Amino acid sequence: MSGDGTGYEAARIEVLDGLEAVRKRPGMWVGSTTERGLQQMVLDAVRQAVNGAVAKGGGHIDVTLTADGGVRVADDGPGVPFEDPDEGVTGEPGLESLLTSLRTGPESSGRHIVFLAPLGVGLFVVNALSSRLTAEVRRVGTHRVQEYARGVALAPPTTVGPATGSGTTITFWPDTEIFEPTQCSFAVLAERLRQVTFLNRGLRISLTDERPTGGLRSVRFQFPEGVRDFAAALDAETGLGAPPDIVGFEREDPRMAGTMEVALVWHSRHKRVHSFANSIATHEGGTHLEGFYDGVTAAMTAYARKRELLSAPDPGLDHDRVGARLTAVVSVKLDHLEFRGATRTLLGNTPVRACVAEAVEEHLGTWFEEHPEQAARIVEEVIRDHRQN
Repeated sequence: MSGDGTGYEAARIEVLDGLEAVRKRPGMWVGSTTERGLQQMVLDAVRQAVNGAVAKGGGHIDVTLTADGGVRVADDGPGVPFEDPDEGVTGEPGLESLLTSLRTGPESSGRHIVFLAPLGVGLFVVNALSSRLTAEVRRVGTHRVQEYARGVALAPPTTVGPATGSGTTITFWPDTEIFEPTQCSFAVLAERLRQVTFLNRGLRISLTDERPTGGLRSVRFQFPEGVRDFAAALDAETGLGAPPDIVGFEREDPRMAGTMEVALVWHSRHKRVHSFANSIATHEGGTHLEGFYDGVTAAMTAYARKRELLSAPDPGLDHDRVGARLTAVVSVKLDHLEFRGATRTLLGNTPVRACVAEAVEEHLGTWFEEHPEQAARIVEEVIRDHRQN
């Protein structure tokens, strides 16, 4: 086909690479040049800190929305060195490479990798879309700093003095030539950081907002009981008072190459079930949620038949009925995530369903046997709902 009049001549093809590609088409990297894109940038900066903390079993991350429109993310980890590891030494790239190189290869994987948002653009994109960025590293007694402007280093990293403690701090100012507005929602960030802290025990995250004219506001999150605390918090939102016992467990299963953490309670007339994969909120569900409902349904049906709450001719319970009054959190952490579609909201790992179903059926069945009065009340209510519908 001739290129005449079509606009597809080779001379019209524009090749963009690296920094230029990100700055010219920012929406491709952070989803939007509105507040949603800013949120993605903040979460990407926080993700770097969270993964460092999770890798060492816990830590403190301080996120600050500064009065001059910037965002500061500080952690108390060992400090990411600016330089890449020596040739032949395995390890993650140095901080300078993370800030200046677009990593297009396979994304880091493993059950200990935490994702804060469906997109994972990394520090390079944060740097590229910021008018200014300051990187600070406190490591082995030395405090080093490097400054950037619109993704370009102004000078090599410099030593500014001794350091007390260790950690990495990234401070950036979203580029006003790209973003409108240039301020993030405190409430939206707080809710996502709260979720991540629920899902990763040992992690502490604080969020401070220096922008309000009436004075700063701050929240701090730490949840030693993990998803049990998450389920309790969700139940508390119903306003029904203290919940009955929360059923919760954690299990590793090599068949799905990962771990699961589940908590559930019946204490409401409305279903409130949240699922996550490597800390990503899977709004569409997937194999982990299907397995969860399989397990709950099997445990309840078995208990009801054993206690003759269901007779032999009665059909078994179904997913919709057992979940109608349920508050639950289902979190899996897998070495290799597989999603159905590109949005990362529907988990597709096939072995997960059977593994989660088996674990939930076993733990819930045991809990029913150990708490007969509560079990009878829960199962009777579910059966009553089942028969009325």
